[in-house]
Amino acid sequence: MAEVETESAGQLEAAADARRRTARAMIRQWGDPVLTTTAREVTVFDDALRDELDAMGRLMHQAQGVGLAANQVGTLHRVLVYAVDGGEGPVRSLVNPVVEWHGEDVEVGPEGCLSLTGVDLEVERFVHLRVRAQDGYGDPIVVEASGFEARVIQHEMDHLDGVLILDRAARSQRKQALRTLREQARDAA
Repeated sequence: MAEVETESAGQLEAAADARRRTARAMIRQWGDPVLTTTAREVTVFDDALRDELDAMGRLMHQAQGVGLAANQVGTLHRVLVYAVDGGEGPVRSLVNPVVEWHGEDVEVGPEGCLSLTGVDLEVERFVHLRVRAQDGYGDPIVVEASGFEARVIQHEMDHLDGVLILDRAARSQRKQALRTLREQARDAA
């Protein structure tokens, strides 16, 4: 019986890995110009937008990420999705997000990115912030976030402005990260 359970667990893990790889293949990677392009404000709130947000949320979960900006899927809409409870819980969507306020406290912490596979960098972010945005129907929402949630929102909002964590890292970290990304690109070719 234990062998069957172990085999079944192994099959489930292999299937999850395959789904994660498939999802990550759909996310734009370093070098794609869309990642350094500023997204445009959303003015039409329709079923297509809500479908886009739902698809982004599913893709983020499948890729085992905690946030995803539209740029990362090749769409230049000012929209992002995130889920800070390990990427397993409900997805929050922010359309046309704007930082309304941030505290003075900053914190340096590690960040990775679904568009920069294999790169983790130390990035400085505000610890507390308030974001004004809209939901998928155009209704106004306000998010007050601290800690990890604030970090994730700032990371994804950077994407909407064409800014990557490479742009926020110390020069020495950036050089090493670029070396890693170039090696990965060369190996993939």
